[in-house]
Amino acid sequence: MIPTMKDEIEEIDARELVELDFLEAVAARLPDDADVLKALGDLYTRVGRYEKGLDIDGRLAKLCPKDPQVWYNLGCSLALLKKRDAALQSLKKAVSLGYNDYEWMSRDADLKSLREETVFKSLIRKLSLCAEKKQNDAENA
Repeated sequence: MIPTMKDEIEEIDARELVELDFLEAVAARLPDDADVLKALGDLYTRVGRYEKGLDIDGRLAKLCPKDPQVWYNLGCSLALLKKRDAALQSLKKAVSLGYNDYEWMSRDADLKSLREETVFKSLIRKLSLCAEKKQNDAENA
């Protein structure tokens, strides 16, 4: 069965629906406000509107091309939509820009579809080794 808009709305609780309506209205008035778009993208993902979340994350990547969190979130959106290669590229970009929370990355449910990918395991290993080196350097300072 193909879900209808009515089915989708029924699955979203009333508070989320109010928040969604509000953020969509604000984003329509402020289409380039990164903070509004980040909140809207996060909410789309939380309520399972992954395509809309991906659209927002793509816009954010253009608005904030040096923000590692934006690229990480784009990778999550792509992974949720089973776009593995693009998701991995986005995550690599996030890491190259400074994203370093390997513990979260290794357990983030949005990235579940990537956990067995060699590139993903390499990213986690790289981040883990960097964190270990930082800790050792701090202890030896």
